[in-house]
Amino acid sequence: MSRSAGREPRRLTRWWRRRSLRTRLTVIAATAIAVSVFVAFQVGIELLNWELQDTAENQLRADSRVLAPDAERAGLAQVQLPPYPGSGRLVRVILPDGSTRTPAGQPALPPVSEHAGRVAQGASADLMESNDSDGYFIYTLRAGDGAVQVARVADDDSPITRFGLGMLLIGLLCVVGGALVGRAVARTGLAPIDRLTAAAVRVAHTRDLDAGIPDEGGGEIRRLIQSINDMLAALRDSRRAQRLLAEDAAHELKTPLTSLRLNVELLIRLDRRGTLDSALPAESRTRLLNDLGAQVTELSTLAAELTDLARGDVSDESTELLDLADVVVAAATRARSRVPDIEVALDVTSVWVSGRPAALQRAVLNLIDNAGKWSPADQPVQIRLRAEGASAVLEVDDAGPGIDAADVPRVFDRFYRADSARALPGSGLGLSIVQRVVDAHGGRATVARSARGGALLRVDLPAAAPPAPIARLTAGDDTAPR
Repeated sequence: MSRSAGREPRRLTRWWRRRSLRTRLTVIAATAIAVSVFVAFQVGIELLNWELQDTAENQLRADSRVLAPDAERAGLAQVQLPPYPGSGRLVRVILPDGSTRTPAGQPALPPVSEHAGRVAQGASADLMESNDSDGYFIYTLRAGDGAVQVARVADDDSPITRFGLGMLLIGLLCVVGGALVGRAVARTGLAPIDRLTAAAVRVAHTRDLDAGIPDEGGGEIRRLIQSINDMLAALRDSRRAQRLLAEDAAHELKTPLTSLRLNVELLIRLDRRGTLDSALPAESRTRLLNDLGAQVTELSTLAAELTDLARGDVSDESTELLDLADVVVAAATRARSRVPDIEVALDVTSVWVSGRPAALQRAVLNLIDNAGKWSPADQPVQIRLRAEGASAVLEVDDAGPGIDAADVPRVFDRFYRADSARALPGSGLGLSIVQRVVDAHGGRATVARSARGGALLRVDLPAAAPPAPIARLTAGDDTAPR
């Protein structure tokens, strides 16, 4: 029994959740009206019952006061009782010996109660009684040596019954009308939702993200439409960015792939002719193989940067409290191992930030690689890290030719390469990755001209409170923070 009793509420809940919003509003409206009518019906019945009962009791008292003086004058045994009218009022006289007299043809009243007998004996002046089983109201009034009683019986066709039937009919009509009104209100109120749903379905089927949803209604409907339009705008921007990334990637891959294909075809054609050794001297063959290796390396770097850039976020690694000086030192060490010709001079202090270590190291490494391409062989890339107010400031300074003023606004754009850099290796993605990492950490990346005439790339990141205690890094060599 307990299991089946527990299943019923769950079934009702599932049934309710499967109903449409329009059906729910209709049911709620009809239920609210039904409850209101029922409460009004109960209150009305009680008020009418009290009023009718009070009127009946007052009428019984008035009739008893008319009969009592006659009984006292003529005597209880001889007083002439009014004939029974056929319905309504009933009378009875209680004699001193406890016997009773009633008019001829009148229905029998319930036996004289103990309390009414005490009134006849003079214990009290009067008594109002109600007999719920028979539906009688009986008023007993002391008269002479006995008492007179006037009674009324509740009529089946009483005003209360007629009122109840009328209220029941009105309640049913109100419930039906409430359901119809609720249905109409739900249809009218949910019309914007229906149009919004149709528009969303149309966008889903056509994949047309440019088709915005018309702004209509007010309040919650307007906010919902605006939210969906904002979502469509974000999807348009995301799809446009993906398309631009694919187009730019295809454009950037075209040149190295073409060069690689031509060199490989040349080697295959000469090998098939058997003239590889005679047509390509050892020096030319070495230079060609070096070019192939460089092109493969460039393609590998470009593919890695495209993969990193296409993720849409910095990485899956979690944010942690870290010393940015350790990140800078690690990036400088990696830069030296990759390109031994790069000379890096560090001037860093311990500055703590909240960030992703691998992403920040990749950004610093890209800054060093970019500076190393431009800095002369006898001039080191200078890296400075310091705390400045509430920010950690990282500066990468090279002694190269600097950046033209026309190129400054687009330095951090994807695949952008200045005219003077097109002959150098690179994909134009390094600084755009730097920009994305810095933005993800709530920082800012800028470019200016350094005091040595080259480019000065500056990164500002929000500083964090260091954990206690912190041991300050000391200078050891040119790769250690100082």
